[in-house]
Amino acid sequence: MRQVRIVMETEKITIRVTPEAARIYQSASEQERRKLDALLSLRLSEVAHRSRPLKELMREASEEAQARGLTPEILKEILDEQ
Repeated sequence: MRQVRIVMETEKITIRVTPEAARIYQSASEQERRKLDALLSLRLSEVAHRSRPLKELMREASEEAQARGLTPEILKEILDEQ
């Protein structure tokens, strides 16, 4: 079976992530990193092209973060570290 490799134009950016997400990315192989890069790129593009308002997307992200244990206090600590 022949593999087809698709090359997409990319641009390097810097984003802030949780320590766990950073650890996962940094310990990934180069191939896994490329897959994660593509997944994040697609997800960001998907968010940008949604018809839902940004405020609704932010509320949804906030609810998901709270469900995973992020409290206002923890968020403040994270932001103060930056």
